[in-house]
Amino acid sequence: MGHFDKKNKLIGKNIYKVSNVNKSGGLATATVISEFFDKKDKIVSQTNGEMKCRNGQLLIDMKMLLSPQQTSQFQNADAKGKVVSLEYPTKISVGQTLTDGFFDMDMKTESGISANIKLEITNRKVDTKESVTTPAGTWDAYRISYNARMVLNMGFAVPIKIEGTEWFVPDFGVVKTESKSGKSELLSIE
Repeated sequence: MGHFDKKNKLIGKNIYKVSNVNKSGGLATATVISEFFDKKDKIVSQTNGEMKCRNGQLLIDMKMLLSPQQTSQFQNADAKGKVVSLEYPTKISVGQTLTDGFFDMDMKTESGISANIKLEITNRKVDTKESVTTPAGTWDAYRISYNARMVLNMGFAVPIKIEGTEWFVPDFGVVKTESKSGKSELLSIE
């Protein structure tokens, strides 16, 4: 997934690696490793998470949704938080309201500083179905609008609010996201 600034300049990319796929009954689970590289192709951060598919729902570990800028700050931190998933139904329709997601994680850096990250994704609505083109191809996708609020607390709270849009392809995943700070697009599939 490529990350672009407001001027559409590539500022970095995530490479996702899927491993440990397990299927049991109506549940499929996979471990996903997300590596973020800066514009000079230097690895900045790595996040491990889990994706599941259960009963027609794609479930994405919400810590995978944290921006690379946040995860790079806490690369070697001791983090504790329960796995909370954001749901994407594979049977989706225009006008549908999707489930909100809430995530809370406590951390302690190598230097002993305690921190907390809270992420809320709310007001998720399927606006339309449309064709969207990314460097990886053209997709028939559902455009989903949402509000996100992230609070980083390291002795004082720093709230960040985002109005975002993402394009979701059932049976594949999110292929593009946009907010006022920039966008992310699927670059390639290997």
